[in-house]
Amino acid sequence: MSNICSRCGLPKELCVCETIAKESQKVVIKTEKRKFGKIYTLITGIDTTEIDIEELTKKLKSKFACGGTVKGTTIELQGNHLKNIKKILVSQGFAPETIEIR
Repeated sequence: MSNICSRCGLPKELCVCETIAKESQKVVIKTEKRKFGKIYTLITGIDTTEIDIEELTKKLKSKFACGGTVKGTTIELQGNHLKNIKKILVSQGFAPETIEIR
């Protein structure tokens, strides 16, 4: 027998909690120049209690073929990925109108 989600009451395979949470997030994406002129793409505004930020970071690092980490509630990706990050986040389930690029 499958496990039941404590939030929505559906089996874990059919759970939609994370999908609903992704649509209601206010995500802010910006770049930052750091030591030795390196550019980092910072993604903030993701609620870590509803979304598995470690898994999202792993998928983003794989898509962009770059290094990165999670610091608190911020995802840091090495390199400038402002051109394609919105498209990838929308494909991951985030609503396009809630993604702000600065």
